Amino acid sequence: MNGLDQARALAVAIPVALLGGAYISQYGFGLFPCEMCWWQRYPHFAAIAFAILSYAIVPPRVWAALAGLAIMTSGLIGGFHAGVEYGWWEGITGCSTMPSGIDVMDINAAPLVRCDVAPWTLFGISLAGWNFLISTIGGGAILGLAAYKK
Repeated sequence: MNGLDQARALAVAIPVALLGGAYISQYGFGLFPCEMCWWQRYPHFAAIAFAILSYAIVPPRVWAALAGLAIMTSGLIGGFHAGVEYGWWEGITGCSTMPSGIDVMDINAAPLVRCDVAPWTLFGISLAGWNFLISTIGGGAILGLAAYKK
């Protein structure tokens, strides 16, 4: 498997795995996303689209690199979010979500999720922190592999 093939495989696998984990956390374990959690998901959706395009449209290295940049973007948002969770700096939103279709007067039906509290950690690292680590390292690897010509 050459560098481009590895880059394209990672460009699909990383966002699919991270989004899969996010949705399992949400629907399987009740860890509802805050606003910044959603911000981290959007670049992963774009990365999947870019990765698929890298298999279909020339030049594939450009599409793979765009996927890598999108994944890194999600990681940087995750790094910012982790900093908010750890109290290193203040967030830029009200950090609460209310699903559409919920009556504002029925506050008990809407899960309010704060961005400045990590609902779950592993080895002291929050989900946003893990996204930062995996996405920045993975996105960088994709960029490096996509640029490498043998």
